[in-house]
Amino acid sequence: MMGFLLGAGVGYVLGSKAGRARYDQIMRTYRRIADHPAVQGAAGIARAKIGEKVGEKVRRR
Repeated sequence: MMGFLLGAGVGYVLGSKAGRARYDQIMRTYRRIADHPAVQGAAGIARAKIGEKVGEKVRRR
């Protein structure tokens, strides 16, 4: 579901006919969300968990 929403958002941004002002508004909102400390923390946790899983698979070989 999250992937679909992300894809829809990217598609809208890339295909938007609303013009540069709307694009800039979307990008400001994205940056504000992406730079939020809670989002950064969650991304760090996700990276660590993915790294653990990838490391386990590499060690098994």
